[in-house]
Amino acid sequence: MSQAFAVEASQLAEAIAGLFVRLGLPADAAGAVADDLVAADLDGIASHGVMLVPLYIERIRAGSVSLAARAEPVSDRGAAIVLDAGNMLGQLSSRQAVGLAASRAGDLGLAMVTVRHGFHFGAAGRYAGMLAAAGLVGIVMSNTRPLMPAPGGAEPLVGNNPLAIALPTSGPHPVSLDMATSATAMGTIRLAAAAGASIPSNWAMDASGQPTTDPAAAIKGMLSPAAGPKGFGLAFMIDLLCGGLSGGAVGAEVRPLYNNAATPYDCSHAFLAIDPAFFADDFAGRVADRANRVSASARAPGVERVYAPGELTWSTKQASRGVCRISVETADSLRAAAVSLGADLAGLFTQTEVFSS
Repeated sequence: MSQAFAVEASQLAEAIAGLFVRLGLPADAAGAVADDLVAADLDGIASHGVMLVPLYIERIRAGSVSLAARAEPVSDRGAAIVLDAGNMLGQLSSRQAVGLAASRAGDLGLAMVTVRHGFHFGAAGRYAGMLAAAGLVGIVMSNTRPLMPAPGGAEPLVGNNPLAIALPTSGPHPVSLDMATSATAMGTIRLAAAAGASIPSNWAMDASGQPTTDPAAAIKGMLSPAAGPKGFGLAFMIDLLCGGLSGGAVGAEVRPLYNNAATPYDCSHAFLAIDPAFFADDFAGRVADRANRVSASARAPGVERVYAPGELTWSTKQASRGVCRISVETADSLRAAAVSLGADLAGLFTQTEVFSS
């Protein structure tokens, strides 16, 4: 059991947006960033939620993240667009890329927008889901600084580069995949470290390449690829699809997120939108039928429910009833960041509750 603060999502988003406004971000842009971060907490993905705000603030103040609200087009060839984000907040460049990809896919059947000189954008599934909500297939990828070795290696070569795919559906819940190519996200390990908890031995390795249950050793070491060589190979391809196709950073050219706050992160993103109407009739209906088949499939002994891709995240959000559970450690870091900006979040974190972790 764990203790956390229960905070209304709308109040949390308003408070977080206010911090970014204090830094000089326009109010509408600040609201968009806050909404995307809070959405991750509602989905039960705390590693990509408001725990990132102090990091973002530190980097803005150090100059490695800009306060720009729009990325600059590098090239535009109809279905193929490249944006230069200039190290702006990733949520903003991602929303811009989603809008462009959706518009062009509606005209041309499919479109891809790549982004170079980008910054952390939170949960990739957030943006794939925006495309699916517009009736499109959404595929979103990003590269990160090297975190994983090749199978049998002891040197980080590729990031745990995330991949998200969301499909339009006529069913009641989203049908989506959102995964890192590592066994878990580094943010999850940082949460364990902050809570003084151990981690499973298959999540990460120490600096010598040996499995570890110590989150501090994992942070100094490497993440384990999901499914071994499969996860590494997929991460390798995503690195080049993002950085290579955007003309941006790949491999170690992407800098550590949690290191020198004055050094740009410099990651790259890719957003692919596909209009299924150009390919087949009633794609959304077929997606719903297949998802329903998964949910209704036979269960193994002791299993209460089988979830289709995306259904568990949706169920978590529904169960939240618009309330975010913010860990004590995250609340403390948010309060400290607010104080550094002359703000006060004391009234936000007052109601605690105990829940199953």
